[in-house]
Amino acid sequence: MESDLAELEDALGHNFASRELLVRALTHRSLANQIAHEAGREETTDAGDNERLEFLGDAVLNLVVAEALFASHPEWHEGELTRVRAQLVSRQYMAGVAAGIGLGKHLLLSRGEERSGLRNKSTVLSNTMEAVMGALFLDGGLEPVRAFARAHVMGMAAEQLAEELRSGAALGNYKSALQERLQAARAGTPVYRVKCESGPDHRKRFLVEVRIRTGAGEPGEPLARGLGNTKKHAEQDAARRALERLAAGEVELASASPADPAANKGEHTAQ
Repeated sequence: MESDLAELEDALGHNFASRELLVRALTHRSLANQIAHEAGREETTDAGDNERLEFLGDAVLNLVVAEALFASHPEWHEGELTRVRAQLVSRQYMAGVAAGIGLGKHLLLSRGEERSGLRNKSTVLSNTMEAVMGALFLDGGLEPVRAFARAHVMGMAAEQLAEELRSGAALGNYKSALQERLQAARAGTPVYRVKCESGPDHRKRFLVEVRIRTGAGEPGEPLARGLGNTKKHAEQDAARRALERLAAGEVELASASPADPAANKGEHTAQ
């Protein structure tokens, strides 16, 4: 056990003054309940598992990632900062970080969950990674968490995510990417209009165009059009095509005065 903890401490870049914190961070609720049951105790809300540390670690991780992005990318706007941070602290991403340092083999599980393969499940890995961040914070303050984030969470991953998010590739959220692009250029607000519908009710097709509202008046010329079997899909397709036109230099954006918050009938601004 001691050698296993030393190996994990090397991966974390921190030697714990209180190894009990690290053990607690690695203890899954199933094992805490198993120990309580074998000792003849009823389950309690604080059975010695890592769930409270997980809560703390999630908050600390969000803080240090936000701090690092804010300091290293002064050119990024709030939308970019928010979305990149959300991706970097997501369950899927943190499960990958946990796998990268071999965290799974250090988890402390009940006999039943050990046989079930819970050790390798992404949700358990990400939750345990957050608990370990909470333990790092309690044992050494923010600095060891910052150091770990720099080594294993940030770096090129943040740059790649930012590029994907700016292009709208990540999660296919082209509407958000277009809105952030226009906001960054102070060019106005994207407005979506359904131009026509076709097909029977069970197989509708929508044609949507996106324009830019640059002030209190009517939106300008169409930026792009999109097709889809729902209005939302058509709006995403229109936003994707608009981003492609902007990237190709087919459209020039001009700074605009703040848009009128009252949208015209039949129009939708990006959400």
